[in-house]
Amino acid sequence: MSADPTSQAPYETIREEHESRRVSAFRDDALGALDATGVAAEIRAGRVSAGEAVEAAIERVASVDPVLGATTVGDVDRARERAAHLPAGTSAPFAGVPTAIKDNVPVAGLPMTAGSEALSRTPKTTDAAFVRQFLSTGLIPIATTTCPPFGWTATTERPGGLVTRNPWATGYSSGGSSGGSAALVASGALPIAHGNDGGGSIRIPAAACGLVGLKVSRGRLLGEPATDRAPVKIVVNGVLSRTVRDTAHFLAAAEQYQPAGTLPPVGLVEGPGARRLRIGMMIDSPLVPPTDAQTRGAVEAAGRLLEGLGHSVDPDLSLPVPGFFKSDFEDYWGLLALSSATQGAKIYGEGFDASRLDPFTRGLAARAKKRLYRLPLAIARLALTGPGSERLFPETADLVLTPTLAHTSPRIGYLSGDLDFETHFERLPPYVGFTPLHNANGQPAISLPLGVTDDGRPIGVMISARRGQERLLLELAFELEAAAPFARLG
Repeated sequence: MSADPTSQAPYETIREEHESRRVSAFRDDALGALDATGVAAEIRAGRVSAGEAVEAAIERVASVDPVLGATTVGDVDRARERAAHLPAGTSAPFAGVPTAIKDNVPVAGLPMTAGSEALSRTPKTTDAAFVRQFLSTGLIPIATTTCPPFGWTATTERPGGLVTRNPWATGYSSGGSSGGSAALVASGALPIAHGNDGGGSIRIPAAACGLVGLKVSRGRLLGEPATDRAPVKIVVNGVLSRTVRDTAHFLAAAEQYQPAGTLPPVGLVEGPGARRLRIGMMIDSPLVPPTDAQTRGAVEAAGRLLEGLGHSVDPDLSLPVPGFFKSDFEDYWGLLALSSATQGAKIYGEGFDASRLDPFTRGLAARAKKRLYRLPLAIARLALTGPGSERLFPETADLVLTPTLAHTSPRIGYLSGDLDFETHFERLPPYVGFTPLHNANGQPAISLPLGVTDDGRPIGVMISARRGQERLLLELAFELEAAAPFARLG
């Protein structure tokens, strides 16, 4: 039986100071308590300069990062240069707003470590396609942010005790794999930051850190070579934000740079929709043990809130997820680790050193090697979940309401980067029993901070839609945010 993820664990001593410590960077400076849209408006109006916003972010990150451990490499000099030379008359919606980019996409001039000691620290020479799309919005990165090795797990903990802490309670995980970005945004150090999601890696840290985390439809945003070549394209890029409007404005801006030709356009969503929706609610995943009581309560409360807003909620939804999905996804996940372990130089460039791989990557790769005979069938079935996604979505529902995670955010150490593989692998799937389906079938889903634990930590609630229906998700998210404003660290 797995250990209780919220209990004091013998394998990882949590110091007293980290049991319930909150870390906030909010202060009276150029960023104030504003979200990214608000900061951009102040810059456009001339009340704040881009340089002042960037300096405030640099100071905020410096003030919290010694505790949170959320950055990998700074990009301060280039950020200051960009802020000082914003193009005259730029219409980029986030022009001058400071941000950060997760350390698993190529950024010209910076190393990309993907959270692993196995990768070279040689700076990249070109930006990934998504990085160009991201920068087109006017955002100015000041750093790259932490992730666990290769983003395989749902916390941001690396071997050797290198951890990224949750600003709501620093003894707890910030989620993963976009945990560094989430920690900085939730703490107020940055208003918005990049994340990507291959099994829940935007939605999981959003749930843990009390943020808005939208996993977009497959093909909505640009990618990068390592993920675009995969046989099943499970990874999508996006952002973590404190408000629905920031996520909506980012998506609209990215769409202006390059529309997703095979999907209906989203456009700029600016508020709730008028249509009352049919929402199916599923509290327990068919793939993992039952959801814990506090998370269950948060989803039930969200269902009541939706009914109070005039939507109809079916509390007994059952999705026809095939029993083999879990093992297929695990085997494919292992294949990606095996590819990284055996073809690292080809994927990540010269200087890759397989001898420095972490225990979880080595174990996941070894497991995949033993199960290679299953992979052709697993890949074929996962590939079919995209075209077959409509059959998995109930005809009687417009949207589906579930937990983001099956239990509340665990303590630091529960998914430690130093754990033996077997223990880590046993503990992980019961935590992430809801998010991977959308990566396989390409549907969008959003995590919203609509719940809170008994000790005041965030709980995420997830709403998913049919492929291409991000607009519907954002309209409902706006309505929920207005009805139950999201808590913020003060």
